[in-house]
Amino acid sequence: MKAAVVPTLGAPLEIRDVPIPTAGPGQVLVRIETCGLCHTDIHAARGEWPVKPKELLVPGHEGVGIVEAVGEGDLPVPVGQRVALPWLGHACGHCRYCVDGWETYCTSPSYMGYTMDGSYAEYAVAWASHVVPVPDGVAPIDAAPLTCAGVTTYKALKVAHPQPGETTMVVGVGGLGHLGLQYARIFGTRTVAVDVHDDKLQLAQELGADHVVDARGDQESELAALGGVDIALVTVPSPAAMHAAHAALNPRGRLVIVGLPADNRLELPVFETVLKGISVIGSLVGTRNDLATCFDLHARGLTRVVTQRRRLEDVNDCFEEVLAGQVPARLVFDMGVQHGGRQT
Repeated sequence: MKAAVVPTLGAPLEIRDVPIPTAGPGQVLVRIETCGLCHTDIHAARGEWPVKPKELLVPGHEGVGIVEAVGEGDLPVPVGQRVALPWLGHACGHCRYCVDGWETYCTSPSYMGYTMDGSYAEYAVAWASHVVPVPDGVAPIDAAPLTCAGVTTYKALKVAHPQPGETTMVVGVGGLGHLGLQYARIFGTRTVAVDVHDDKLQLAQELGADHVVDARGDQESELAALGGVDIALVTVPSPAAMHAAHAALNPRGRLVIVGLPADNRLELPVFETVLKGISVIGSLVGTRNDLATCFDLHARGLTRVVTQRRRLEDVNDCFEEVLAGQVPARLVFDMGVQHGGRQT
């Protein structure tokens, strides 16, 4: 099979012909149809985070495909089922966080496309317990971004406990933010979209944002004129954007961070945080149940996923597109396009 492999951290990916993996006990072999390109994939390939990924890594944690074979055991998914292969490839199921419904903070996790090979390939092996069935009403091209970008922003807002009548600001209207903006509307809040690109601000308007703010201008004054915000979801890995979002929060506001700066640093004012009762919340993707909810919302026509199809052979050029900010929302590798097969 063909796969995009990281030969050494920091080197360009190589398209290689590698053996099709075999599903072990408790695992499934999935024929990949689509896989989204998440910025985390770029961090992984370049080894930019303190915890390094596996060697000869196949990235990709937004994979969607059809189960073609199953390993030994009484498994919850049959051959022929379309499934998503999310970031949390496996959790132990018995630590205090798994038992309490917070499996994304498992003390002994495996991560798809990071500590185990992911879906930048024609086939991938995943744990049957942690793949998530994709409903018939959700196309693979849409399901791929929902598998990370969608569930990440949905869960980030969920833990902020949005209330009708509150205002949610989404900073960065890209792969994550364009979905986070829609979830903020679903939760019943007034929405403010912030970005520095004209096309992203236009997209936010098309998606129904109540207000758009160009961060290249006087962002502080514009947000103050709107009455401030109650929730600020920052999807970009920019400490400056996080600091500006914190400054816009009303008393008892919640700053929710999902972007990870490469230098792992963020400084915030303690005085304002304490006197205004501001909460700073980090949120890591979402559970299998959260992803099932995202699929259900999309199947019901409540969200729109903005994508552009790409060939896996162009993976390095796609990385550069993302880094240059030239992507409307989410790039998705379509294996059908790559091999001239059925369109998904």
